[in-house]
Amino acid sequence: MFESLSEKLQRAFKNLKGEGRLSEQHIDEALKEIRIALLEADVNFKVVKQFTDAVRAKAVGQDVLQSLSPGQQVVKIVRDELVDMLGGENARVHFTSQPPTVIMLVGLQGAGKTTSAGKLSKWLAKNGHRPILVSVDVYRPAAREQLKVIARDIGVKIWEGEAGDKPLALCQNAFREARNTGHDVLVIDTAGRLHIDETLMKELAEIKDTIKPHEILFVADAMLGQDAVKSAQQFHQQLGFNGFILTKMDGDARGGAALSIKQVTGQPVKFVGTGEKYDALELFHPDRLVSRIMGMGDILSLIEKAEEVVDKKQALELQEKIQKDSFTMEDFRDQLRQMRKLGSMEQILSMLPSIGPFKDLQKAKVDEKELVRTEAIINSMTPKERRNHQIINGSRRKRIAKGSGTSVQAVNQLLKQFVQTQKMMKGMKKGLFGKAMRGMKMPQMPF
Repeated sequence: MFESLSEKLQRAFKNLKGEGRLSEQHIDEALKEIRIALLEADVNFKVVKQFTDAVRAKAVGQDVLQSLSPGQQVVKIVRDELVDMLGGENARVHFTSQPPTVIMLVGLQGAGKTTSAGKLSKWLAKNGHRPILVSVDVYRPAAREQLKVIARDIGVKIWEGEAGDKPLALCQNAFREARNTGHDVLVIDTAGRLHIDETLMKELAEIKDTIKPHEILFVADAMLGQDAVKSAQQFHQQLGFNGFILTKMDGDARGGAALSIKQVTGQPVKFVGTGEKYDALELFHPDRLVSRIMGMGDILSLIEKAEEVVDKKQALELQEKIQKDSFTMEDFRDQLRQMRKLGSMEQILSMLPSIGPFKDLQKAKVDEKELVRTEAIINSMTPKERRNHQIINGSRRKRIAKGSGTSVQAVNQLLKQFVQTQKMMKGMKKGLFGKAMRGMKMPQMPF
């Protein structure tokens, strides 16, 4: 995500930082590169012009041109303007003091409304709410059945209604059910179309006027770029909504929709979908996304993910084992499992800064299948072998390779990797790096 844009912006910044003194010509040349990079990322051309005009107006001031580090000041200006372009602060869902809060999802067919309804409900449940789902898509074959399956998978109640119920009746009865059963949020999954039509908009307007939802979120496919922005603009003009869920952000290589949609419609992105799993929905933080685009990483999100999935008891036990030099192959396997809970290695690496000690890691290509094979090899060992890898001789290695469906070479490679990890653990215990990590009071990371 944003890989190409990130590389081009960092190249423009590198040229600026290399200058001892900046002139307006230097800034013009950098802004030309930035303008091309944004347009190639499919950002709306009006948004690009507003952005570059704003950066130039601030960057050519005498305070910047005559400062000791003008290049760094220009980078800060670009960063601040990008954050502003994306909406500034994180825009959260507003919950009513008199439940249930009604959240209505709208958008075109294929954008991912039904899956997003499930993801949003799981996010709500994880954050202390009691959501209930209802599908009013009575037109698309098996649409309501799809939401029923999702609701069962995530453990959230769904209001199914009666056969032949109209969309408005389904909403009214689901609202009544939510209020009577203590569910504090009602999530409405509405019907979509391949394009905006009068019948669809009339139905949505009727639901809006009658149910009066507290949040109307437009679900947009980020991979459609400016087409998603245009459809959102039309929807907002005819219906009105107060936020976005951007789906398929993990597959959006350019980022045009994310960077344009707030400026064009005036409405903020509230959530982003980052994968296919039901927990792959995140609050949208403009400042964190900009940090990733500019190669500064997103350590805060990585820490938050770690806090969600890392077993604190296991983390404390691991810390004790590192202190006692008793880190085993079983511990190695457990740490791999916890690391995979954070997401794919590509997602984890994308949150690390592309500068300093993490620069080479950003370029690393990790085969997810390799992690699965590693776990299979460890699982093929006996408990005794996992606790003491030094007893694994030639015949044991052949047995482990056969049991895991791998090769002796793969087993040898894993054992070598494990020994290196043990050495690294000892170094972390004794060296300054370990002291620094403890001083930062960060949660024990599973790698």
